[in-house]
Amino acid sequence: MPDAGGKGNNVPRKDKNQDKHDKSRAIPTSRVGRLARMARMAGGVAGGMLAEGTRQLRDGKRPSARDMLLTPTNARRVAEQLSTMRGAAMKVGQILSMDAGEFLPRELTDILARLREDAKHMPPAQLQQVMQEAYGPDWETLFYDFKMEPLAAASIGQVHKTISPDGREIVLKVQYPGVADSIDSDVDNIATLLRLPGLLPAELDIKPLLEDAKLQLKGESDYLKEAKYLQEFGKLLRNDKRFVLPEALPELTHHNVLAMTYVSGSSIDTLITAPQAERDRVMSALLELMLLEFFELKLVQTDPNFANYQYRPGTGEIVLLDFGATRRFKASFVNQYRKLAQAAIDGDMDQLAGAAERLGYALGEPGSPYRQMVLEFLMLAMEPVCEDVAYDFSGSKIASNMSKLGEEVLDFKEAWKSPPAEAIYFHRKVGGMFLLASRLKARVNVYQLMQRWL
Repeated sequence: MPDAGGKGNNVPRKDKNQDKHDKSRAIPTSRVGRLARMARMAGGVAGGMLAEGTRQLRDGKRPSARDMLLTPTNARRVAEQLSTMRGAAMKVGQILSMDAGEFLPRELTDILARLREDAKHMPPAQLQQVMQEAYGPDWETLFYDFKMEPLAAASIGQVHKTISPDGREIVLKVQYPGVADSIDSDVDNIATLLRLPGLLPAELDIKPLLEDAKLQLKGESDYLKEAKYLQEFGKLLRNDKRFVLPEALPELTHHNVLAMTYVSGSSIDTLITAPQAERDRVMSALLELMLLEFFELKLVQTDPNFANYQYRPGTGEIVLLDFGATRRFKASFVNQYRKLAQAAIDGDMDQLAGAAERLGYALGEPGSPYRQMVLEFLMLAMEPVCEDVAYDFSGSKIASNMSKLGEEVLDFKEAWKSPPAEAIYFHRKVGGMFLLASRLKARVNVYQLMQRWL
């Protein structure tokens, strides 16, 4: 086992000749260190803009701020720094790419989308420090065959496999150092960066998204809370043979390390080659689970990352992972959403508008083109539930039609307001399920699944 090294940011620098395929990067843990990273990134972006502007002037062109900012070099610079910092810096990029994507320049959306898959993990010395903080200097005596190479790395933590003191195969979700303490400052620093001229439309108010992102991130960084969510979902699904979940191990869990039993599974993508009936069955089960979470529990795992779902070809079981982004919904919101769904099924635009406004959507004046556009957007989102047939997700044009509507939204910049936060998080889950169903080319009678809740 490598030596633990020093404290704080005293992590050995990587050798310049280190394997280029090694994705480990030391994480800046102090606020000053993280601010310095952000300042370095902003300085690099500004330098890149100056160089690009000089180049365009030399070519006889009059450069715009947007053209100078969104160069391939600047794109790589931003993506690399945010993925190295992890934590709130990386998560805000993910959130914005999903929730404000139609308002962002395509180049910026592509940069931010990369962050959903481009996490770096901690080097061994920094991992040692976190494990010592959680379990003490003799932590290695607690576990057998601890794997230093993580099974997975994300924005807030990484997962390691080992053997527990009682001999069970388990995984430890280890939080990156400094992430929890830097949430507010990271989000504020990202907000400053996003105000660079030409990066975001002046009319786009992202403050509500960023403030809610702070709350979400603080919840996700509380591993004791995630352990309780995992236990809650375990109780809910213990008699449902379709699903398999890890078991939380409270005796080994700390605020920065979540201990769970190890559950094996293959990538959910392995279902792509499965028979149509099996793809339909699995997707139907996942959609039914989402409706159960929302309408009955009012407790939803809102992270749409495909890596949170695995499949066991031998048994057909679905493995559910990662409950850090679990969110509780108010009963009033769930009830109004139920009315929204019923209005969409009935094709009642007046009821649809009333439910949408009670949910917190800004619809504008009755009869206005903007109001009509928002209602059209909501009806489009509800398309899979409106007919009593097996909806063919592979042939759906919802995504392309929504993209066209998103372009129309830009004509109503003054009227547009961010959707209510609860809607954003639920729609993120719905959108993730839609994308998964499309990838699996599933056919599901969503109308019948909804009847139980209407």
